[in-house]
Amino acid sequence: MAGTKIQATADASDVGQVDVDDLEYAGGRREQRPWEQKLFFWLCAAFSGFHLWVLVGPVIVREIDTAFGLGQVFFRAVAANIDQELFRAIHLAWGATLGFGFYSIAKGRGTRGIPWYDWLFMLGALGCAVYMWRNLDELQMNQGALYSTPDLVYSLVGLVVVFEFTRRTAGNALTIIAGAFILYAMFGHVFPEGSPLYHNKSLRDLWFTFPYIYSNLGIFGPTLEVSSTFIIMFTVFAAFLGRSKAGEYFNNLAVALVGWARGGPAKVAVLSGVMFGSVSGSSVANVVASGAVTIPMMRRVGYDRNTAGAIEATSSTGGQITPPVLGAAAFIMAEATGIKYAEIAAAAIIPCLLFYIACYAHCDLHAAKHGLRGLPRAELPRLGPLLIKLYMLAPIAVLIWAFVTGYSAFLAAGLGMALCVAVSWLNGFRREDGGLRWRRGDDVMGGRAIVEALEAGAKDCIQLVAVCAAAGIIVGVIALTGVGGRFAQIMQAIAGQNQLLAMIFTMVIITILGMGMPTTAAYAIGAAVVAPGLQQIGVPKLVAHMFIFYFAVLSAITPPVAVASFAAAGMSKGDPWKTSWIAVKMGLATFLVPFMFFYSPALLGQGSFWEIAHVFVTAAAGVWLLACATEGWLTEALSPMPRAILATAAICLIIPGTVTDVAGILLAATAWALQHYVFRTRHA
Repeated sequence: MAGTKIQATADASDVGQVDVDDLEYAGGRREQRPWEQKLFFWLCAAFSGFHLWVLVGPVIVREIDTAFGLGQVFFRAVAANIDQELFRAIHLAWGATLGFGFYSIAKGRGTRGIPWYDWLFMLGALGCAVYMWRNLDELQMNQGALYSTPDLVYSLVGLVVVFEFTRRTAGNALTIIAGAFILYAMFGHVFPEGSPLYHNKSLRDLWFTFPYIYSNLGIFGPTLEVSSTFIIMFTVFAAFLGRSKAGEYFNNLAVALVGWARGGPAKVAVLSGVMFGSVSGSSVANVVASGAVTIPMMRRVGYDRNTAGAIEATSSTGGQITPPVLGAAAFIMAEATGIKYAEIAAAAIIPCLLFYIACYAHCDLHAAKHGLRGLPRAELPRLGPLLIKLYMLAPIAVLIWAFVTGYSAFLAAGLGMALCVAVSWLNGFRREDGGLRWRRGDDVMGGRAIVEALEAGAKDCIQLVAVCAAAGIIVGVIALTGVGGRFAQIMQAIAGQNQLLAMIFTMVIITILGMGMPTTAAYAIGAAVVAPGLQQIGVPKLVAHMFIFYFAVLSAITPPVAVASFAAAGMSKGDPWKTSWIAVKMGLATFLVPFMFFYSPALLGQGSFWEIAHVFVTAAAGVWLLACATEGWLTEALSPMPRAILATAAICLIIPGTVTDVAGILLAATAWALQHYVFRTRHA
């Protein structure tokens, strides 16, 4: 009932069609033959099921073993026991097989059915996994030493597979960067000895370089470990949430809560980004999922196409920095820094709140400035029935509880999936004929729905497998050549000991990287290459990595390649370029948030309660006032002088410190007084 009311507010003809795969993948999504569709459906479901068995199975069996005292015989008989390096090789080979099956060699080159050469790529990927299985002990024993001719051939085939898999799914930019690092490993000796880029490896070391990179010192190292564990688990969890209709419930709840307010549909987009975006790893997917509802509603109450698209793009992008799940890159951060994932999620809370305070402020001020109202209450979903269904939040609540209490992340995700199924069955209780009856509908997950969720989770993970494998190449080359330390020296030479200059330099690098590749890849490269340099000049580890992560996420709305803005413009039928710049204007305060926690780690939860509360309140006031200055509206349209003073006040409040806070408050009061008593009178 609630869903039909929402649809009634939206004109379907006002929503453009956007292909997520077209924006996020470099290869074209091919049309498979019927038998291939069935084969790859079950391959995807089995891919997710295999990882659940390996990761969650032992945890559950161990709990049963402890509870009933069944002994190690039961544990060994039921739980998976696979060498970690072999497990990652299977993960990569299986993921690459799915990638070559779904994505053609280039956009516009899609064929009906999988061509012979893609079957060869799949065979090569699977052959590498089989070779590792058959020679695992020898490969591990020789790791970092000399390798045989078959080892060289095996590693070359594996690298070709990884490069083509990455090119099709993650684009040319990451592929070129990974290739450049391999060329550097081969030819770095040609640089002048003593220069920052010189190293003593050469083409003669092919027998060593390629097998070294195609091992757990490179591709099968920390980045692919994250992909094969945390990322796949939480991607499948997100798929279970979507299949249980939790995403639809989040949208309905947001509409019921704020749809009636001034500029209500825009505020719905913001709340939807907070609730649904937190369990999705893709800003484009967030735009498509929630934009189908929010963009038509915004258009109906008077938002122009470009602004409607920009609001949706900005709010959806923030989903990747929203706890408890954050984006896939956060799992790599936990591995790279050695900081517990729960601590990273906790540190992201205040930056996330500041991001959405800025978004909400822009929506409210824009609506006030243009006289935009909300939707009629009669057309909104009834809040009462939605509050009764608050049990739909149980999977997220249990996930947070598991993180806080220190349970395994795999067990937390597994419990979340089980609860998705359980709460979906509660949806079957419906009021009919004056009573409460249980009737199975599309919102109840049965066996088929569970398999579909497993299949969807595997599909969503394909690109991330390639990204993490390619990032492993970069990590391996850095370890092999020691160039990471030299990058740190270069950064020190450019920025000296000026940390602010180094952070600005980092912002530019990560934003450019993020324009050409997925968030996860941009962060992984930044974490491997840039973060060590920041740490050497005194930037705390968590601050350095969160700074890089934040700008990798914001690159999705940064022109000239702003994939989230382009997706939103496609849905709103607006101009992509104008939509992108409006999104930048809306997100202007959010671009300052990373510098805020750089100057004051209290915004990452580092410090006493009162210190954290103080900097949060002043920072929140600062981002709100900056939104006022950007939109040109306080309690009325702002004249140029009060507007400039208000922008200065906002910056003062954003910069932590008692003196700047006092200055910001005084300047804000001055701006209000000038507008209220001087410029209003003059205009009158």
